[in-house]
This record gives sequence, structure tokens and C-alpha cells, in this order.
Amino acid sequence: MLPAMAPRTAPPVPSVTTTTPTTAPATTAPATAALATTGFAPFGRTAAVLAVTALLATSQLYGMIPLLGSVATDWHTPPAGLTWLVSAFGFGYAAGFLLFGPLSDRLGRRRVIVAGVAATAVSTALVALAGSPGPGLALRALQGLTIGAFPPVAMAYIGERVEPHRRLVTVTTMTTGFLASAVLGQLAAQGLVATLGWRSFFLAGAGAFALAAVALRWALLPDGPSTGASPLAAYRAMATLVRAPGLRLLYLATPVVLGSFVAVYTGLQLTGTTGLLELRASALPVILAIPFLTPRLARVPGPRRIALALFTAAAGTALVGLLHPGTLLLALLLMVVTAGIATAAPGLIDTIGSRAGAVRAPAVSLFTALLFVGASLGPQVAAALTGHGLAALALVLAALLGGGALLALASRR
Repeated sequence: MLPAMAPRTAPPVPSVTTTTPTTAPATTAPATAALATTGFAPFGRTAAVLAVTALLATSQLYGMIPLLGSVATDWHTPPAGLTWLVSAFGFGYAAGFLLFGPLSDRLGRRRVIVAGVAATAVSTALVALAGSPGPGLALRALQGLTIGAFPPVAMAYIGERVEPHRRLVTVTTMTTGFLASAVLGQLAAQGLVATLGWRSFFLAGAGAFALAAVALRWALLPDGPSTGASPLAAYRAMATLVRAPGLRLLYLATPVVLGSFVAVYTGLQLTGTTGLLELRASALPVILAIPFLTPRLARVPGPRRIALALFTAAAGTALVGLLHPGTLLLALLLMVVTAGIATAAPGLIDTIGSRAGAVRAPAVSLFTALLFVGASLGPQVAAALTGHGLAALALVLAALLGGGALLALASRR
């Protein structure tokens, strides 16, 4: 669920369309011309390497949540105050989407991806060396910024270099990596902090990113000649998109999606909820199943699909607040919440992309940046409300998700 490339030109925003959405990034004429001489990328190795890197990338956002208690003890700081370590990464990540997507038009896709992932190996290792909140926050923001070079440029690469009939499968595989990181990143961090300490999560991540950079350089095709496109064209298009009548309500709803999801898991950590290992693992089957259900879900019109998904997540979250459930029931409710979130995010991509028409790429990049701005704010919402208990947090999040669903419905007009 991540952005496609920034276009090489910035035409005016077209009127809202009703075309059937698709999750495969569109290609452009210059890209097609380049393929005439370079050929298409090998499917197997491309999909595999991009999916594993996607898993590593967003694991660094979610993996911080189980580490909060251990880092707080090490730094003699209350855990709630360290939720900014999650937020700082998310803000840097969102900024990286906006910065590197347009830059890759001029510098080349493989060059930007490999450099960004290699730089993340260094920035991740530096996080492990942080000894206090100040440097830790700065390094987490840097870490998010460097790995922010991967998602939008990888999506652009798929749209240009993968055979058309394999693009949807490749995007789905990569998206599954991003979604699965919400569970696997937390499980890996929880396991490592219990045995080797919190720093081991970042040291292991640094090594994994270094290997990923080598694998990406091997798997991705060399860059063709630079188009000389100006990144400013994409930024001008984004400024216009925010005001587009068919898009602005959807953009308003976007931060709620991952913001609520991250807030729920941060709240579970801060309130000392028992059975966290089981609760985190319970969402994995849902995350793995949603991409395979996407073709059927896509038959439902975009705004209605988004609204139903967010209402589902809101209902599950509200029941967490109203029922004060035990571990088993809480795990089932978290599966409902996860299903709603994992359905709403691709639905937003589809609807925003189809309505944006010729400026689909910057429209989806802007969506993804807002998505992770929400993810960055989620821990702060959790820190502010968990003093009143998990129920208070859950009910507020349910209201926000319900509001997002109403905005999606209103966007039908």
C-alpha cells in the first residue's frame, strides 16, 4: 500500500472520474521506450527481494513498540515519553516518500533504492548506539528518512520494469511484506529484547539492510538514461491535489487508518496488557489473507469499500473499550480491527489513484505520506489517553475511525 512514482510532468488536476480502480502502477511513455532496449525485470527475484525489503523497512516502525519499556529502563525515562521514538521514525519515513520519489525520476530508480537501503544500514546501527532520548529521536528520524527512499521508488520501478501481467502480483507480494511487518516486526523485537536487549533489534536490522542493499543491486535492472525531470513538477501537482474536490475528503480520512492501528498496539504496550505475544501474532493470518481477497473486494465501489472497512475497524475497537475483554476475545477483536485497516488502506489507494487520473503517481505518494503522518501521531494519542485506561483509548479511536468512514461516504458526491 505504498506510492507509485512521481510523474515526469505535472498536468493540471483532472476532474473526478469513475474509472475502475487498479492497484498496479501506471507506466509512462518514456518508461515504455526505455523498456524497448532494457527488457523486463525477472519476476521471481524482483518480487522476492522487494517483498523482503518491504518487510524490513516497516518493521522498524512497529518494532519500536515492544522496546519502549526496556529503552525507558535503560534511559531512566517514563515509557510514555518515549513514544516519540515511534513517531520520529514515522515522520522521517513520510518525508522520505515525498523527497525521494520525485528525485528518482532524475537520479534513477535502482540508484536511489540501493543508496537509500545502504544508508539505512548505517542509520539503523547508529540508533543502537544512542544513549539518551535526544540523540535517539534524531537518529530515529534519520532512519525513517533514509528508508523512505525505498517504498515510492520501488513502486515506480514495478510500474516501469515489471511485465504488465505480473505487476499486480508483484505489488501484492510487496504490499504483503509491508502489512506483515506490523506483526513480524513486533514479534522479532519482543523476542530479541527478551534475550539480547533492545539494541540487538537495531544491530540485527542494520545487518539485514546491508544484505538487502546487496540483493537489490543484484536483482534490479540498471538504470536507463536520466529523463532530466524536475522534482518541483511533482510537488506542484501535490499542492493542487489537496484542494481537488474528489480527493480532499479522502485525504482527510487517511491519517486515521494507520494512526488508529499503531495507537491500539502502543496502548496495549503502555497499559501492560498480558498475552502480548499472542495478541500480536493473532493478526498475522488476517494480514496474509487480505491480499488474496483484494480482487473480490475491488468489486465494491471504492468509497463504500473504504467506509465499510473503517466501520468494521471502528466496531472492533469500540468493543475492546466496552467489553474489557480477556486475551482470547481481545485477540479476536484485534483480528477484526486488522481486517478493517488492511482493507481500507488499499481501498484508499485505488480510489485516490483512479480519481487523480493523469497525476496518479503524486496523488498516491501524497496519500502514503499522510498515512504515515497518522502512524506517527498514533503513539502520541496512545500516550495521552492510556492514563485513563485502554478502554478510554479504544473508544476515542473508534470515534476517529467512524469519522473516517463518514468522510469516505461523503466523498461519493
